[in-house]
Amino acid sequence: MSTQAAPNDSQTHAWQDDIFDVLKKGGIKQVSYVPDAGHAHVIRRVHADPEMRGIVLTTEEEGVAIAAGAWLGGDRHALLMQSSGVGNCINMMSLLDSCRIPFLTLVTMRGEYAEFNPWQVPMSRATQGVMEAMGITVLRVSKPDEVEDVVSAALDSVFQAGERVAILLSQSLIGRKKWVRN
Repeated sequence: MSTQAAPNDSQTHAWQDDIFDVLKKGGIKQVSYVPDAGHAHVIRRVHADPEMRGIVLTTEEEGVAIAAGAWLGGDRHALLMQSSGVGNCINMMSLLDSCRIPFLTLVTMRGEYAEFNPWQVPMSRATQGVMEAMGITVLRVSKPDEVEDVVSAALDSVFQAGERVAILLSQSLIGRKKWVRN
């Protein structure tokens, strides 16, 4: 069995397209990720775009290192991950502040709205606090019509002001996860 995001309305791909479009317009050239159903549409679009490079990770902290390398090499990067992967990144996030590396991550949240897996809840509760403790500004999106503006504002903060920003995409935005038989 595996999990799959269940669409919560007919606009599921519209807000995901908004994410991709803002990343594209914002000059993002590299997008790293651990596969996740909540980010699947954006990931497919990244891989289909010849001007962007999708990088599959074995663990989320690799994405923090890739963000630093991309910046040092002159590229803009975004890390896509799930809230359960945030804990894997804590030690690597110290690099971001120490070296003043601009950083953007979009985090699909688990462990909140209609969560069926109790193992997702503790990291969900800790995600925002952990990010803030590591010097990362946290923005949250819960409604499809907020996505474009919030992602665009985050891009400005990251690549114009040199900040580190995490956008938490609410589980209610993504839709219920459910067990499906393969």
